[in-house]
Amino acid sequence: MPRLPSLDDLAAMVPSGAKLALPVDYAGVSMAMTRPLIARGLRDLHVVCLPTGGMQPDMLIGAGLVQTMETSAITLGEAGGAPCFNRAIAQGTIRVMDATCPAVHAGFLAAQKGVPFATLRGLIGTDVLANRPDWKVIDNPFSDTPDPIVAIPAIHPDVAIFHCPMADRDGNVWIGRRRELASMAYASKLTLVTVERIVDESLLADETMAAGVLPGLYVEAVALAPRGAAPIGLWGEYGADMAEVTRYARAARSEEGFRDYLAGARVLEAVS
Repeated sequence: MPRLPSLDDLAAMVPSGAKLALPVDYAGVSMAMTRPLIARGLRDLHVVCLPTGGMQPDMLIGAGLVQTMETSAITLGEAGGAPCFNRAIAQGTIRVMDATCPAVHAGFLAAQKGVPFATLRGLIGTDVLANRPDWKVIDNPFSDTPDPIVAIPAIHPDVAIFHCPMADRDGNVWIGRRRELASMAYASKLTLVTVERIVDESLLADETMAAGVLPGLYVEAVALAPRGAAPIGLWGEYGADMAEVTRYARAARSEEGFRDYLAGARVLEAVS
């Protein structure tokens, strides 16, 4: 890793129309990449959340970057629903591929194993299955009696973006117990990571750290971004700033409020 790229350098690697993988809020969201992505003026992104999304995909939707959203939920947690996502649904401006958490994980699992699909059973008879024509009900080939199962196609993102506590100068990234981050990297063509800090010693050389390290082989680029997950928290580092998330939730209730928030203006509207 001869030179640390900037956040804008990482954003420049994401093309319009890309299938973009983002992690659930507790796993390490690179909020630092949100504004550079928006500044790129990207369009027609297909965003896949593993397995749910929050403030970051909501902001990408509000800024008009997203054409398709594939997720099992989008929520701001204690701050309530995701206002830009909800508004886009009401206005019909985005396509939603509704899923379940196990189904999204299954799609990434199939991709990382290099197989065309993974199977689940609990979806049979649900409305979610009825609205996902790309999921197929097949018969268990190992059963002597009829045994329907659901085939979930592999999910192959073009780009995965997430945030972690540290990386070393070889591009190895500490992901700890957040195995969904490894799934994202294994399944995606390109993995871009922001970190709190860069350490000089190899993370793979430390026997106590190595099991929680994503090898640099799977990482295209790492950028330094202290407090890069804020206002969402980062495991082992800092908690969520719920006052700021709530401020966003209030501002983004209207398109004008969202634009003001994005511009950095203080939104003074009263809470109803």
